[in-house]
Amino acid sequence: MTATLQQRSARSSKWDASRLLRPRNIVVAVVLAAVLAAGPTVFGAYWTRIFTVTAIFAIAAAGIALLYGRLGLVSLGQVSLIGVGGWITLRVGHATSLPFEVVLVIAAIGTGIIGVLVGLPALRLSGLNLAIVTLMLAGAFEVVFNVTGFPNGGDGFLGRAEGGVLQQPLARPAIAQSDDAYFRYVVIIAIVMFLIIALHLSSRPGRAWAAIRQSEAGALAAGIGTVRYRLWALAVVSATTGVAGGLLAGNAGLLDPISFKASQSILLFATVLIGGAYSLLGAVIAGFFSQGIPPLLDAWGIDGNLIFVILGLGMIQAITTAPRGIAGQLQTLYHAIRRRLSGSRDRSRPKNGDRP
Repeated sequence: MTATLQQRSARSSKWDASRLLRPRNIVVAVVLAAVLAAGPTVFGAYWTRIFTVTAIFAIAAAGIALLYGRLGLVSLGQVSLIGVGGWITLRVGHATSLPFEVVLVIAAIGTGIIGVLVGLPALRLSGLNLAIVTLMLAGAFEVVFNVTGFPNGGDGFLGRAEGGVLQQPLARPAIAQSDDAYFRYVVIIAIVMFLIIALHLSSRPGRAWAAIRQSEAGALAAGIGTVRYRLWALAVVSATTGVAGGLLAGNAGLLDPISFKASQSILLFATVLIGGAYSLLGAVIAGFFSQGIPPLLDAWGIDGNLIFVILGLGMIQAITTAPRGIAGQLQTLYHAIRRRLSGSRDRSRPKNGDRP
């Protein structure tokens, strides 16, 4: 049984460099290049800012997808970790003259450490128990953010400017001062974060995570350290989410505790299930659902709060008929079209008996 488990997980996560040259990946690369080159011009200033935030939340959604899709862990505290990454970025950015990229690395490391420490008590939990624990931790972070606030250029450890002292927004990177340039900057970093996650999924950690989800007892019997690999997953997810928080801080320059309520983590998890927790495309869709749909509804003259109804209906569909989410349905459609086209080409080829 353990040998079969290892073989299945190895086959499902085996890395093949030729995958990069597949037509689907080439199309994705072309689309990304087009978005980076002409996106801000096509979108306009308002939608460029919206899509910037969408790309940031797609990074956090990718972390949720990794935990749930690979390990079956329900984490409802990702938005709080975005806040942690934003807090560290603002504090270090105001206190030092380090380049923004270095500050992002510090935020990733700091959020990764905090995420692992917070997740340690919940390592052996799963399902509803883990969801409740992470939701309570998200509530605790919400209280902390409300009490301490976010650094805004002031003095002291908290870096808060109180009274009549003017708040100072965090400066953006030197190469991304405008909204258009910052949008491209965020998309490139989001791609890097996605590649880091994809590399983990296609290498030894991904095989171990797949084995743990399939059968934790079988994984232990196969010599896989379940605790170690769960910690690894928490560290990777927390670090990438910390980068998302840093990018959010750089986008606005200032952060408000109201943006990091525990309820927002529930909504983000719901969008991941709707978008698809088993692929990075699902994370992109989840980012758009969580940050792009509400302003889109407002632009159409519809109350943005209708998103709760949409998410509710989407959750029902994801649970009952589409467990792989919208991304899974798109992939099924893509493969069906490929099979149909391949069958059409095969039928159009002359058979040996038909040749003159």
